[in-house]
Amino acid sequence: MSGADIHFYFDPVCPFAWMTSKWVRMVTAQRDYTIDWRFISLRLINSGADYDSHFPAGYEEGHTSGLRLLRVAARVRAEHGRSAVGPFYEAVSSEIFDAPGAAELTPVTRGSRAFVEPLLAAAGLPAGLADALDDTRWDEEIRAEGDEALSLTGRDVGTPIIHFSPPGGTAFFGPVISRLPGPDDAVRLWDHVTALADFPGFAELKRSLRERPQLRSFGVDPGTAGTEEDWHAGSRKTAS
Repeated sequence: MSGADIHFYFDPVCPFAWMTSKWVRMVTAQRDYTIDWRFISLRLINSGADYDSHFPAGYEEGHTSGLRLLRVAARVRAEHGRSAVGPFYEAVSSEIFDAPGAAELTPVTRGSRAFVEPLLAAAGLPAGLADALDDTRWDEEIRAEGDEALSLTGRDVGTPIIHFSPPGGTAFFGPVISRLPGPDDAVRLWDHVTALADFPGFAELKRSLRERPQLRSFGVDPGTAGTEEDWHAGSRKTAS
């Protein structure tokens, strides 16, 4: 057991997981919660899917880049402890989604050694951990952790998954948010979400019509409203 207040299951190439993680970090800074950052691979939970018929073009490559990065994260955790995963996730996904030029990043680039080595350094970690990008021995651990997350929610979901007050608390897919709230709204939203989580009979609240995520990787400057568009149900298991 991690002893953390929150278990947050993420894939580093999922924009919705990244946006939600930024909100959760804001809340933990005000509430002094602890987070155990855990793994769920979009590529592995969709391993039985026909990507050509179920996903837009390029999604298989995108999900594969996420798996490659999670292998590095798993090695980070094994060699540098659970507390090192959060800084690594933050370094990687902020570069993927929020850095200038994020919209031009390709899946091949973000799953490469040239991409990950400087981000390891930024997180205070050895560049040699990038050797894990191609090391499939980590896949069993990543798959098991994803199965753990889905056992808490049911399998018809994607990322992120948050387990509140583990081990006995409730876990949910999401919440999916398209923009980062301000500090006061961040805590207010958290209190509403956890109030729902505290009721054992609550199962789902969903709205498919959303604005584009306020991330540079989507060509949107953070804080600038995007356009409303329908993110189809398949977006639950996809990442840009």
